[in-house]
Amino acid sequence: MADRYFDQMGAHFARKIYAGPKGAVRLAVLTRDLGEWLPAICQSDQSLRVLDVGAGLGHMSEWLLRQGHRLTLADPSAEMIEAARERLDPLESAYPVTFLQQPLQTLPDRGETYDLVICHAVLEWLEDPAAAIKVLRQLCSAGGRVSLAFYNRDALVFKNLIKGQFRKLGKNQLAGSKRSLTPQQPLDPAVVASWVAQGGFTCEAKSGIRVFHDYMPAEFQAQLQPEQVVEQELLYSRHPAYRDLGRYLHWWLRPIS
Repeated sequence: MADRYFDQMGAHFARKIYAGPKGAVRLAVLTRDLGEWLPAICQSDQSLRVLDVGAGLGHMSEWLLRQGHRLTLADPSAEMIEAARERLDPLESAYPVTFLQQPLQTLPDRGETYDLVICHAVLEWLEDPAAAIKVLRQLCSAGGRVSLAFYNRDALVFKNLIKGQFRKLGKNQLAGSKRSLTPQQPLDPAVVASWVAQGGFTCEAKSGIRVFHDYMPAEFQAQLQPEQVVEQELLYSRHPAYRDLGRYLHWWLRPIS
């Protein structure tokens, strides 16, 4: 398969991902994690050089910009870059934001490294995700970190198991439609862990994103307020029994010197 870009899908992307509890949970877990993990590489008054790969609509970059960091956003989609620019331009910042319409694979050509590299929901859309991990290592400074979030194949298998869709599992029919926002290449965490090790990283911390919401019947979801879902997702996102059932997994990677 070829790498997937999201031109002409900005409105659908915003509605599908961020207009409901799914997006709220995603942002809540990611920002909670980074709020706790970033002190390992910076003091409270320190500004980090941050690269947001596959930045999409710029939600994570907005949060990081509000923390006072120096942002470079990269996305191969012109529409996504423009949407992110519209989100970030009105914000006050001591540093100008850099916008790059480039895919991940070309970014090392700029010769820059970063204290923090954000790579959320990117690997599962790439033809060669293993190679992408090595590219992330090139972009990460020696004392920096990578915030990696990816679409979890184990969660998809579990959801099909509890729905009794054994034939679908037997045929390995787990890819999303080519026209949908469901990734076509769900990733096996054990395989990703091997790529991480081979790419020169060690994983220091983990969380699950949407560890129960996606398994709930729709009628139960409808009875809950988004803030209730977010509260419980945060509570159980690192519980060892539920963390690895997250629809997405969030890993905190340290480069091995």
